[in-house]
Amino acid sequence: MSVLAAVDLGASSGRVMAARVEGNRIDLTEAARFPNRAVAVRGRLYWEILGLWSGLLEGLRTLGGEAESVAVDAWAVDYGLLDPEGHLIANPVCYRDARNAPARDALLARIDAQEVFARTGIQPQPFNTLFQLAAESPAALAAADRLLLVPDLLSYWLGGQTSCEATNASTTGLVDLATGTWRTELCAAAGFDPALLGAITPTGTVLGGLLPDVAEATGLVGGTKVVATASHDTAAAVAAVPYESDDAAYISCGTWSLVGVERADAITGPEALEAGFTNERGADGRIRFLRNVAGLWLLSESIHTWRRQGLETDLPALLAAAADVDVLRSVVDPDDPRFTEPGDMPQRLRDYCAETGQPVPQSPAEITACVIDSLALAHRRALASLQGLTGTPIEAVHIVGGGSNNALLCQRTADATGLTVLAGPDEATALGNALIQAQALGLIPPGTEARREAARASARPRRHTPQGPQGPWERAASRIAEQRREPSAAAPTGRRSN
Repeated sequence: MSVLAAVDLGASSGRVMAARVEGNRIDLTEAARFPNRAVAVRGRLYWEILGLWSGLLEGLRTLGGEAESVAVDAWAVDYGLLDPEGHLIANPVCYRDARNAPARDALLARIDAQEVFARTGIQPQPFNTLFQLAAESPAALAAADRLLLVPDLLSYWLGGQTSCEATNASTTGLVDLATGTWRTELCAAAGFDPALLGAITPTGTVLGGLLPDVAEATGLVGGTKVVATASHDTAAAVAAVPYESDDAAYISCGTWSLVGVERADAITGPEALEAGFTNERGADGRIRFLRNVAGLWLLSESIHTWRRQGLETDLPALLAAAADVDVLRSVVDPDDPRFTEPGDMPQRLRDYCAETGQPVPQSPAEITACVIDSLALAHRRALASLQGLTGTPIEAVHIVGGGSNNALLCQRTADATGLTVLAGPDEATALGNALIQAQALGLIPPGTEARREAARASARPRRHTPQGPQGPWERAASRIAEQRREPSAAAPTGRRSN
């Protein structure tokens, strides 16, 4: 048996998972978990990167010196700037910072959004690294010698080797779809030297061993390797989807819901741009054609608000109470810009419902039900658009990540779409991280099918079949479409369970 360390960093917490590999099966055990949260200082929203580093080291120490390799995955697009001596210039800024949208608008006034999308495949979202760099301090860029995306930064601190892993690089809005290299004219338009970015590192590259001080601090002194896994957390999660057929879609569900399919080629026409889809690289160079939906951020931020107000909240109890609220009583568009930044999410949800003439949710149970039903409708809309853009029927939906444990959301997604939902694994990101490490070390054969076989051996999804009529969901979808001023999308049209 081999033990690998999968470090998985999310927007609300980080964890170190011990991944035990036996044959083609991987069993995960949580070794440590530590908090993560963006902090506002003088109007800027920063990540506490040194807190994450400290939690990472302490988590690795709990492994008792047992790990053949370690790899880090995290969210996309955010970065740290290093000076010529390799020191961090400032804490990474959070992708939710308000500076990004004006920078995006200013840059798109000078370059064509459709052309950028056609060349890079990436939806021009305000949080893209391209637009963050356009908003960056010129003084910081002038002082920087290297830019490292967040998981690459932590891998650098672990092993001393700089890298820019391919799946995360693809999310920046700066990589050419055809060549897989940086688009230097976009770097120039954003106002920085492309030399900051370095060469793109293939997924699954062994970067070398731990730095001596890191080995001493963690007790991992036996030649532990640092691996560039699929460092974008969604790419890692999709690498662990236990597909039962190629006609299935996935929803990587956590802070965000990433709704998509894996394809051999990108879709970059104006319809895909208008529908909000993007093309990111997967573990084996395949394209993850997907749409970002706001996800369980709305619920987690609501819980933060209630706790700040002194109201004790328990997620299982909230979901149980929400299940008793009338289905589709009040629904919102989770992608409305008002829900993007941290703050009093329950009040924003109430304001939306009041403005649209719906019953205004008051209690935490009613707010929770509103969020769950709204996300199910957003999943329905994204899946219908996905099917229309690809021309391929969707037969089932895999929900992976922390949201797969939310049985109410999984069931409401099945009800809204009319499709079977296969829920799990809940630690898909850590599992995908470990699967790619195992392939890099030769513990599992290379290739997509070998990895999928190992994913199926490692996880048993829970099945949710549609219940109730589609009519109420169709009417609710029409209401949301009217609010969005767009045509109402029909439900996906694959074979449905009765």
